[in-house]
Amino acid sequence: MPRKLLLLLQLQLPILFFISVSIGPVNSHQESGEWSCESGSEIRVDAEFKPGLISLDGHAEDWKDIDGFEFSLLPALDPHPDHEYKAGKMTVKALHDGHDVFFMLQVDGDYVYSKGNSKKCPSVSLMFQIGDSATYHDMGGCSQGKGSCTNKTCKGHEVDIMHFSIGTAIPGRLYGGNLVDNSEGNGGDRFGHLVDLYAWNPHCRYLDGLGPSGNDTSAQNDWKGAWWHSSFDINSGFVEEDSPYSTDGKQGTYYFEFSRPMRTVDRLQQDAQFMIGSSSKMSVAFWYPVDGQPWHGSGHYSVDCDWVSLDISSGNSMLTSTGPSASGNVSSAFALLLSVVSLCVSIFVGYRLFRPKSIPFTPMENL
Repeated sequence: MPRKLLLLLQLQLPILFFISVSIGPVNSHQESGEWSCESGSEIRVDAEFKPGLISLDGHAEDWKDIDGFEFSLLPALDPHPDHEYKAGKMTVKALHDGHDVFFMLQVDGDYVYSKGNSKKCPSVSLMFQIGDSATYHDMGGCSQGKGSCTNKTCKGHEVDIMHFSIGTAIPGRLYGGNLVDNSEGNGGDRFGHLVDLYAWNPHCRYLDGLGPSGNDTSAQNDWKGAWWHSSFDINSGFVEEDSPYSTDGKQGTYYFEFSRPMRTVDRLQQDAQFMIGSSSKMSVAFWYPVDGQPWHGSGHYSVDCDWVSLDISSGNSMLTSTGPSASGNVSSAFALLLSVVSLCVSIFVGYRLFRPKSIPFTPMENL
């Protein structure tokens, strides 16, 4: 049992969404005053049906023809324009192939990387509403504290979280769900810290499959993802010995690419479930070591101070949008071809049936 507890702590310490997971009260998630939010309710991220388009490698070339939504990044606890992330905005793109949903996050930032120290590297997170009462603010909004939050006392306040800390992740390599961690029935990732979590509030946050009521080995990490930076001068692939992969301070853009099945086998109310033709609520967080200083859990930026709508379109609507004239032209051409072939066959058959039958000449001496 002590060994399992040690493993749990090792997995949870580097996978923070707002603050580090620890026993006892959390003091770092404190707001400077009364919470206020002026959200743009018209903000929507469209996930169109685009099968066979994305290779999950952190590169943005696959996404060049996909429209995204550009967000200003404001501090999550004090979303004031004066404190906006100065290096640029974040573009969020999404699509699906009928089975998986894909996300691309693009954000400008000078290259910084410190191997093994995630707080001195950029980090990103996606959060989705699960429970009907789950709020963006306060990460689900359950009023229970660390010692009293359970799946019963916080029922309806569940949120689904994916967090990627790149301090041990090689650019362009795939991280997230793996056989080792999934075999133990939790949402961890001991290799690249792309982890699958759920929460009821900032103080009650756990890897999928783990929780205050005990562990359930049926859970797994359903996410896959990779990262890249535009300052990299090779595309053939990195290995760990190539770290730090580029020169600190180089201007460029970070790319974070993720995928997850639209429907998972979750039976614990720890994963958001996506449906074609419906909308879900999501948010995106971003950490950056400003001026080289390590970031802290609650010191992240967010794309909005409330939920953002994720609209998952159906394939039927896209096929219709290609225009009825296109399908009509194809049908007409096929009908014409079929008519020509039928005419040729009819002529050939008629010729064979009605052509004059010649009588062969037989010499008299052969009679």
